[in-house]
Amino acid sequence: MKIYHVKGTRSIRVIWLCHELNVPLDIETIPTFDAAFKASPEWRAKSPTGKVPVLEDGSITMYESGAMVEYILGRYGPGDLVPKKPEDLALYYQWCWFAEATFARPLGDIIHNTVIKPPEERIAAVVPDATQRARLCLDGIERCVENRAYLLDDVFTAADIMMGYSLMLAERTGVLTADHPNSQRYFGFLEKRDGFKAAREA
Repeated sequence: MKIYHVKGTRSIRVIWLCHELNVPLDIETIPTFDAAFKASPEWRAKSPTGKVPVLEDGSITMYESGAMVEYILGRYGPGDLVPKKPEDLALYYQWCWFAEATFARPLGDIIHNTVIKPPEERIAAVVPDATQRARLCLDGIERCVENRAYLLDDVFTAADIMMGYSLMLAERTGVLTADHPNSQRYFGFLEKRDGFKAAREA
């Protein structure tokens, strides 16, 4: 498999997962924040929206990080990263979707209006609103991990990989602060994992 990667982006999830599963992965770093590259026909043939990551596995090409995680788990074996009990599996799927569909969305709004967009295109009012929405998400995580190491008690799963990237964004944007101590502690556990370290440094 090959992942087209930009440091600090959602490709971290795929790299981290492959480290946890000990699945070989070729990492090709690309200049995706270069407007000309993003718009090139060659890149748009891989990623119609021009975004990163892109995963190639033989004849398969994918450009959605959460789907890549599920594909790799399904094809190369989940190990202990996907729970088997229906009750745990339901929570697993909930947290996987929450991490991207609910939590990452306001964090992305913050980043777009503080970093990515040129200053003249930024909408200042978006940032406080997005910050409030992101902190509501942290409230939910805070309760979940109050007395446990990971989202599903003391068992590390791929849901923690999905959430770990979103928490990394929360820390980067200043949303994850000391008033969410359980979430900070939980993120600290994730940061200590070798797979996370390797993915963040890639």
